[in-house]
Amino acid sequence: MTDKPRIVVVGGGAGGLELVTKLGRKLGRRRGRDGEAEVVLVDAKPTHIWKPLLHEVATGALDQSLDEVSYPAHARSHGYRYQLGAMTGLDRDSRQISLAPIHDDNGEQILAERTLGYDYLVLALGSVSNDFGTPGVAEHCYFLDSTAQAESFRRALLNTFLRHSENGPADAAKLSIAIVGGGATGVELSAELLSATEMFANYGYSKIDRSQLDIHLIEAAPRVLPALPERIGASVAAELDRLGVSIHCDTKITEADAQGFTTHDGTRIDADLTVWAAGVRGADTLSQLGLTTRPNHQVRVNDTLVSIDDARIFAIGDCAACPMGENKWVPPRAQSAHQMASTVYKNLRATMAGKPLKAFKYRDFGSLISLAHFDAVGNLMGGGAGRGLLVEGRLAKLFYVSLYRMHQRAIHGLIKTTLKAVVDGINNVLRPRLKLH
Repeated sequence: MTDKPRIVVVGGGAGGLELVTKLGRKLGRRRGRDGEAEVVLVDAKPTHIWKPLLHEVATGALDQSLDEVSYPAHARSHGYRYQLGAMTGLDRDSRQISLAPIHDDNGEQILAERTLGYDYLVLALGSVSNDFGTPGVAEHCYFLDSTAQAESFRRALLNTFLRHSENGPADAAKLSIAIVGGGATGVELSAELLSATEMFANYGYSKIDRSQLDIHLIEAAPRVLPALPERIGASVAAELDRLGVSIHCDTKITEADAQGFTTHDGTRIDADLTVWAAGVRGADTLSQLGLTTRPNHQVRVNDTLVSIDDARIFAIGDCAACPMGENKWVPPRAQSAHQMASTVYKNLRATMAGKPLKAFKYRDFGSLISLAHFDAVGNLMGGGAGRGLLVEGRLAKLFYVSLYRMHQRAIHGLIKTTLKAVVDGINNVLRPRLKLH
């Protein structure tokens, strides 16, 4: 361990990347400044992309190569160090984490298993989809937890469109896509698929039109978007119905197979492609670290976001189980991760200075749902019971885009974010609307 405290952040998602950016700028070695701490980001991938954009990657509406952030390059500019690797273990006594070996594309080992010491550890590992142990889901469904999974679905989507449109529009078979999970990901993916179908045809890639596409959105709760105010769910459901999406509420999936899903009442929903976007949980690794977790593998923290087992370990984002009143938990949302990152930044500095830590207070600033180019809807300064200002249409779309710009500003600064917005506008004119290769 160096003389300076080492802060290790595991996970470069929205919360983790924003946190190391703040820490690196203020405490890290940067532009000749020695720095007050060594800040290290650990991630199993070399690049970052904002997770709420993965449904756009999955349909080709977003070319990830244009929006992804290279951790090594970003680290060099913002005063922290990047370490490639997946965390596999934790030794709290010696304050070390274990990192899995790294292999090349041919399976040859590049780096052996390693350890990395820390003075303070922040777990920001995000979440994965929760299949609830449903038979066949892991084997037959696509997930959208990572860019690799989104790209895999995109390639399958392109191939499926080609196969179904081989004989021309009149003879093309119906193409069916079933999505389990009526939350934000499932809803936004449904709309993006409809938009992509139109553009496939415009580019001559497919002869299938929207009338030949069946999209099934399946939700176990009584309505879509059950975690959001009812009026938002109702507005979104009405728009999806207008667009032709078949919505199945109060429908539980009991089994998945190569041809689709079986529901709790024995009904079949056949599909050419199946996507599982229902529920989130922490990675299994989190329950293997010797820390107290919830049944969904989220790490239990107190109101200062410190592990209830270890004062040197923090957790933020979807992997953190932070209490919010009696029998309630901070919801797994991008704005939660952003707010937690700000609190942990302050609490890390307070810990290092021997000052008391501040309690985290989650503020619900509302929710926005994008329905591709068709529409957007949401509420601002939200809360329970449908409180907040309902926004729809172009105004809602503007606010939706601004959420991503706020994330970019947090990791790049105002000037670079402004330049990226200009470049994005130019690319919208020069590049195809879809990634077709």
